[in-house]
Amino acid sequence: MVAEILDIIETDAILGESPVWSARDNALYWLDIKAPAIHRFDPATRLDSSWPVAQEIGSVALRQGGGLVAGLRDGLATVGADMTTLDWIIDPEPDLPLNRFNDGKCDRQGRFWSGTMCDPPGPPTSYFEREPVGILYRLDGDHNCRPMEDDILVSNGLAWSPDGSVMYFTDSPRRTIWAYEFDTATGDLGVRRVFAQIPDEPGRGTGDGATVDREGFYWSAEFRGSRLVRYAPDGAVDQMIDLPVSRPTSCAFGGEGMATLFVTSAKIMLNEAELAAEPHAGDLLALNVGVSGLLEAEFTG
Repeated sequence: MVAEILDIIETDAILGESPVWSARDNALYWLDIKAPAIHRFDPATRLDSSWPVAQEIGSVALRQGGGLVAGLRDGLATVGADMTTLDWIIDPEPDLPLNRFNDGKCDRQGRFWSGTMCDPPGPPTSYFEREPVGILYRLDGDHNCRPMEDDILVSNGLAWSPDGSVMYFTDSPRRTIWAYEFDTATGDLGVRRVFAQIPDEPGRGTGDGATVDREGFYWSAEFRGSRLVRYAPDGAVDQMIDLPVSRPTSCAFGGEGMATLFVTSAKIMLNEAELAAEPHAGDLLALNVGVSGLLEAEFTG
């Protein structure tokens, strides 16, 4: 399997994240968490549109009937089809003002999952020196919000196997990707096992956003590792793809036949010399990786 970079879209994001393909709009929605802004990229025209958001927005998923559901600094909300109207659902952590929502995605049944992390407002001063006060939440279609995991440093890597029976999740600083048994009927988590451990060695990064392809392989963006890693369903490394960005943040399949892998990236905490050496930091990449993906489920609420 040989990867080919099809396009690099100059988006100059501070912290690009949360790509999701809309078959309805034939477009990719994604975020710049720290701008903060919602983006929509149209591959047919190469036009990337954006809408500012009043506070940091960590993740979005498509919503049935249009618009998005989102995890922001102050809680969970729906976003109108105009990309500007926010309707708040819940702030599950009013006592933790330094927390914000980070990675999020819908399971195959349309429940929205998103996890919080300690991240004081403004430019970060360090990557992973933070308290493990994050919680992974599940938002059901009736807007009932349940905590599902705790003791989290940086919530990332959410994805589901094609049949929905396995949920993947990573806590980036712990360099561990877990796989959970997942009850598709109830949305409950079962037994957790270590799926993959990222070596703490020079040249390797940490697991960030992720997706699953049609063959059931797990694709992880390796932040500060300049690569994507494709893991087999048993956790073995199947393939590594080098990228022209050191901080890939997430990936999502989309485009015609769901055959394009879009990769968001970041320029956060790169100094002037590093930015000069990495002109595509913060850009959006489109790759042909020789395999297609699956449409993500839309939030049912």
